[in-house]
Formats: sequence, structure tokens, C-alpha cells
Amino acid sequence: MSTNDNTEPEFSEDSMFDAPHVVEIQKLWTVFKTAASEATVHRDLDLVIDRGEVVSLVGGSGTGKTVLLRQILGLETPARGTINVLGNPVAQLGAKGAASRVGMLFQHGALFSAFNVLENIAFPLRELRSLPPQLIRDAALVKLQMVGLGAEHAHKMPSDLSGGMVKRVALARALIMDPPLLLLDEPTAGLDPESSDGFCILLRSLHRELGLTVVMVTHDLDTLFELSTRVAVLADQKVIVSGPPKDVIAYPHPFIHDFFLGERGQRAMELLREYPFAV
Repeated sequence: MSTNDNTEPEFSEDSMFDAPHVVEIQKLWTVFKTAASEATVHRDLDLVIDRGEVVSLVGGSGTGKTVLLRQILGLETPARGTINVLGNPVAQLGAKGAASRVGMLFQHGALFSAFNVLENIAFPLRELRSLPPQLIRDAALVKLQMVGLGAEHAHKMPSDLSGGMVKRVALARALIMDPPLLLLDEPTAGLDPESSDGFCILLRSLHRELGLTVVMVTHDLDTLFELSTRVAVLADQKVIVSGPPKDVIAYPHPFIHDFFLGERGQRAMELLREYPFAV
């Protein structure tokens, strides 16, 4: 029996449950080319993320943190190396049904301005074109309530929402397909301290209740210490150290010293005493 060489491999649900790691990155290179130059951002980068972890990616400007997040999601392709997500090559995330296994919260929410709150949350389900409208509406309302917003907000437009509410609606949309893996790009950026604290409490609760694996890019030390089970530091074109926050802080590197042990870092480290979850 002949086969079509152009047929894309199918995403394997069995691999998703049997995979030893949720994310496995090996020998990854990220290279940006222009007509006049070539810049290597990642060189032989390795990273493994296991089920149930909350891993924060930190690094200086230009170390490719958000690029790496987008590569895990399959939105960008590395120059070389492999990325497996839930036991499958990341290229297969575009296959039918596979994208539902990864939720993404973009830095500014990325809500559709022409859709109301409920329509934004329901959008991924509507795109399936296989579910009845009432079921989609009910599922979206459940997720709205899950992120701490009442049904009275369902018909508001994004322009009517506060920054914290935008983040919550975007999180509800990221969770509408019940993905086991959640990617967060600067989840508390732009929020006032009270909204940031509330959003961290929500994320910590959802991580525990839903059994999520979370990969997060953040510059906010309070968020990092409150949520992370592990920190991966990007520097020198690779992950130079990965481990619990207290272990990472002890690693001798100029970026780590400046980032964690400055005045802001000293204040944020008080959270290690309050949240042993992050140790």
C-alpha cells in the first residue's frame, strides 16, 4: 500500500499521556538573519519541563525568552534542534485538535476588540465548528467564573475592562479547551500591585486545582517567587542554570547577582518565607 510523503504526521494523544516530559528541548539554535548580519540568540539550548511544574524563564534583554515561549507554542521555528511538546514534535501542534493541548496568555491579553467578553472566551470552541452554540456559551460562562469574573461581565467589550480584567478574560480563553500546558508571557505586566497579587493568587489556585503545567516568562520578582517551582535562567545563549529559586540565586553569574540580589530582589525574596511552595 503506497503512502503520500506529503501527509503530515498525526498528533498522538497516547504520546501526550505517556510522554516522560511535558516539554523537551534539545540542542536548540535560534538565529535571526538579515541581509547584512546574522545574530545567534540560542546555541545548543537544552530544557526539560515535567508535569505539574511552574517554570519561570528569566534572562536579560535579547536572551530570547519570549521567542522560546513562541517556539514551544509552534508560532516560530528554530534554526535547528528539537522541541517535543506532550510527547510530540512541536510542528504537530498545528494538526487537528492538537492546539487544544496548549493554552497561551499573551502579554497584553490579545483580546479581539470587536468581540465581547463571552465571544472572546468562546472563540477557540467556535473555531472547532462541531459544538452546539448553547454548549459553547455554557462552557465560556464556566471559564469566566473560574477566573473570578461574574456573568454580568459577559457582554462587556474589551475597551470597558480594567487591565486586570483583560488578563482574566484572556486567561479564561487560554483555558477554554482544558489544556494541560499553559504558557504565560509576562502575566502581571502592567497591573497595579493589588491586581498583580490577585492574579497570582488566581494562577496559583488554578495550577493546583487543574493540575496544570505552566511555563512563564516574567521580569516581576514577586510573581516569580510566588508562583515558580523552578527557574530557568537564559544567558550566554543557553539555559545556564535551572532549579528551585533558592538554588538558582546561589549560582555565580553576573546576571543572577544583579537580577536577584539587588534591592528589588531582596524585597521579593521575603516571599520565599511566605510561600514555601516556591522553595
